[in-house]
Amino acid sequence: MPVVLADPQHNARTIEQAWRRCAEQGAAVAVFPELSLSGYTLDDLHFQQAVQEDVEQALSVLVDASRSLMSVGVVGAPLRRGDALYNCAVIIHRGRLLGVVPKSFLPRYREFYEPRYFSSGLECRGTIRLWGEDIPFGTDLLFAAKDVDGLTLGVEICEDLWAPSPPSTQHAQAGATVLANLSASPVTVGRAEERALLCASQSMRTMSAYLYAAASVGESTTDLAWDGQLTVHEAGETLASSPRFQEDATQLLADVDLVKLRQERTRSGYFAPKEETYRRIGFTLAPEVKDRGLMRTVARFPFVPSHVQRLDQDCEEAWHIQVQALCQRLKAAHAKRMIIGVSGGLDSALALLVAVRAADAMGWPRQAVLARTMPGFATGEESLGLAHQLMNSLAVDGGVLDIRDTAQAMLAAIEHPFARGEAVYDVTFENVQAGLRTDFLFRLANHHQGIVIGTGDLSELALGWCTYGVGDQMAHYNVNAGLPKTLIQHVIRWAARQDGHFSEECRDALEAIVNAEISPELVPDQGAGVQSTEQMIGPYPLQDFTLYYVLRYGFSPRRIAFLQEKAWSNVTRGEWPVHYPLDKRVSYELSEIVRWMRVFVRRFFGSSQFKRSAMPNGPKVVAGGSLSPRGDWRAPSDGQASLWLRSLDGICE
Repeated sequence: MPVVLADPQHNARTIEQAWRRCAEQGAAVAVFPELSLSGYTLDDLHFQQAVQEDVEQALSVLVDASRSLMSVGVVGAPLRRGDALYNCAVIIHRGRLLGVVPKSFLPRYREFYEPRYFSSGLECRGTIRLWGEDIPFGTDLLFAAKDVDGLTLGVEICEDLWAPSPPSTQHAQAGATVLANLSASPVTVGRAEERALLCASQSMRTMSAYLYAAASVGESTTDLAWDGQLTVHEAGETLASSPRFQEDATQLLADVDLVKLRQERTRSGYFAPKEETYRRIGFTLAPEVKDRGLMRTVARFPFVPSHVQRLDQDCEEAWHIQVQALCQRLKAAHAKRMIIGVSGGLDSALALLVAVRAADAMGWPRQAVLARTMPGFATGEESLGLAHQLMNSLAVDGGVLDIRDTAQAMLAAIEHPFARGEAVYDVTFENVQAGLRTDFLFRLANHHQGIVIGTGDLSELALGWCTYGVGDQMAHYNVNAGLPKTLIQHVIRWAARQDGHFSEECRDALEAIVNAEISPELVPDQGAGVQSTEQMIGPYPLQDFTLYYVLRYGFSPRRIAFLQEKAWSNVTRGEWPVHYPLDKRVSYELSEIVRWMRVFVRRFFGSSQFKRSAMPNGPKVVAGGSLSPRGDWRAPSDGQASLWLRSLDGICE
């Protein structure tokens, strides 16, 4: 906001107007720049009695004006305490001065001379007397909303953030979820990036929301310049940033996810309360009961970055994690070959590419990769053709191992109706095929001194969409176990673009595989088209969305459904990123979201943990987490899902 130097009354009116706009828009906390009531660049004018007295009078007017304002105001002012002058943040709410926080670290380098004017508030605790009342004063103050769960405010001032141990670190450890920084910070070339880096870093380290407001128009340009930078960061992520060098008042408004921050903190274990060292000042926010919408973008594909450059970076990193991890396992196992079943689908295609590049990295011939298609009763010609095209283009030791005769014999041995000519396509019929494929692969591995490379991905493991003891659940080493389905297609496309590694024929096959219908191909076509995985267990974009928030943050299904509706309802095709190939559906309404979330909840929390408890080794890849029972996810194999299912009751009413 524009400031008029040494005119606290004028500045108070400007602050009130901006503060009122914040309150009208439902802001819980409104943060103004450092010394915004007087101006930062007063130099020796800070010592003038007229300035000091007018600051206190203007502050009194501002406190009185706040009676009708919902927002907590955080205003910068120079205040006397005893015979010392402090650079302060004044926290005000609904006609009450909640407390005063002094600046701890006063810069004295380069252009800064703050120790000339101010005393350090480091470790100050007590009260400050204003208008005949003792107000809490010190760096040990936190401001906690009584009626908004998780909203606890901690305050520091400008240079405090640049210190080796910022006060906000202790504030956060004591329970502050929202950290406000009132700053002056003159601008120089590159300074904006430094500020943003510090704010992002501190918000990540403290698992907090970090609100930063720098001084702008009206501060003296005798020797300095000012840009009015405003930012809001949340756990390392930039939620919003303002344009700089504006002549008029600039407001930045963002939604902060307090539940996410508290979930992160609960898992970390670093944030046990420290009530004995902090004073908590309570207030009642009393926000309007009004749906103001959501002022933040909810990514439809949380495992997949929306920016192409970042997506390429993530794909490259995921690729190298897979290849390096497989190389290490091959060395440790003293293996001579890699054995893999190739179906012509997404997962086996990526696993085969990883195996080939691991062979290259190990100095092995690609013929050391023993790849087999294993057609069953429902294997399609298209997928079979793509599998052979891929194997041929990669110059691996490819071939066919037809399981149908063996499967027929096994079905006959157990007296299954299919062996008598009846069209019975039950789970036994499906799993005889899946199990035989795995049996053959393991015996081939024994025969060739190799290891079986698993292909099942993170999404399938989450949904239990894998047969216990079979290739998509069991292997000697599973390179795909840490990758969700929605990211796998991008890793494949990234890998295909790497010149010198894969031929044009290989790239063509991979593109066709990425665009094909996802299918287990275990049941013959009965006139309804190819067996579709997503028709049975739900669209992977929705299920991966749910998986991310369950695994990464532990959100309830009800909360995830809220976020999912914001991300997926009323989406137009024009909003769809061109680099997302999974665009069969663009929009999902709440009823569909809840329907498929119930499927996820029943399978994830109820019926499939026993499969994950026995899953083979494989590298964690995405930051969202893994499902290894030795790593990110540990749960009872005989759990049940009723608690999570109840969370969804009545949500569509």
